[in-house]
Amino acid sequence: MKVTDHIKEAKGKTLFSFEIIPPVKGRNIQELYNNIDPLMEFKPPFIDVTTSREEYIYIDRDGLLDKKLTRMRPGTVGICASIKHKYDVDTVPHVLCGGFTKEETEYLLVDCHYLGIDNIMALRGDAMREEKYFEPTEGGHNYAIGLVKQVQNLNCGKYLHEVIETDDCADFCIGVAGYPEKHLEAPSMSTDLKRLKEKVEAGADYVVTQMFFDNKKYFEFVEAARKMGINVPIIPGIKPIAVKRHLNLLPQVFKIDLPEDLVEAVEQCKDNKAVRQVGVEWCIEQSKELLVAGVPVLHYYSMGKSDNIKGIAQEVF
Repeated sequence: MKVTDHIKEAKGKTLFSFEIIPPVKGRNIQELYNNIDPLMEFKPPFIDVTTSREEYIYIDRDGLLDKKLTRMRPGTVGICASIKHKYDVDTVPHVLCGGFTKEETEYLLVDCHYLGIDNIMALRGDAMREEKYFEPTEGGHNYAIGLVKQVQNLNCGKYLHEVIETDDCADFCIGVAGYPEKHLEAPSMSTDLKRLKEKVEAGADYVVTQMFFDNKKYFEFVEAARKMGINVPIIPGIKPIAVKRHLNLLPQVFKIDLPEDLVEAVEQCKDNKAVRQVGVEWCIEQSKELLVAGVPVLHYYSMGKSDNIKGIAQEVF
């Protein structure tokens, strides 16, 4: 079932969803299940599963370092199928431009269609660790809009090298990212909103925002998007702070601002256990305000851990 259909069927009630990351290569999926199980009592209609792009590792071969490409967290589509089967819940695999050719993307989408996966989150992806800026994969898409167009074409039976007439065309619901504090590479908020509108016009069905810690940023973003003519659901993405180093890491990596009250509360914490509690309490208040505002979904970035998300959901839902 499509994310947008879940929202329509909720008839104004705010839904609960969350995002997980695949286990590191070599780890058992049971670890993932152990973190999903406690959250199923809140009846998420869908669960997002991230995709990791390739990265370089160095292998020592008789004193010489051999540089190789690898994926540390493979298996997104398989994990989506497994979760869908185990929990009878819809899943949303993240599909990236970075690290994938158009042909590889088509194969991935075909696999999703075979498995009955109805939703796709189309993302450009981040630069590799060794890159200062994002470099598109040879034969891949430069931007998420190209990926959205490819998915939309496949929905119409238009594959990369042929048109297939069938009564069983894919019909993917396409999600894209939005940035309440603008994408770190965008020259201005206005430009960033124009790019978002282009993705929606190309076929995106809904938007999930990057994390933010000041609800005012989200409300202003939605208002500006509506004025721009972006009328699809805009789902707030929320992440509770969990460790003290997030004060420096999150603004540096995601180019977001942290409210001064939150910063001061975290700085006063003696250890990360106290920081985690501050993060939970802040996120509860943030979630309650968004709930009152009638957001379609509260979408939590769990990063594979469920205890703090469960603590938040118990107070909100």
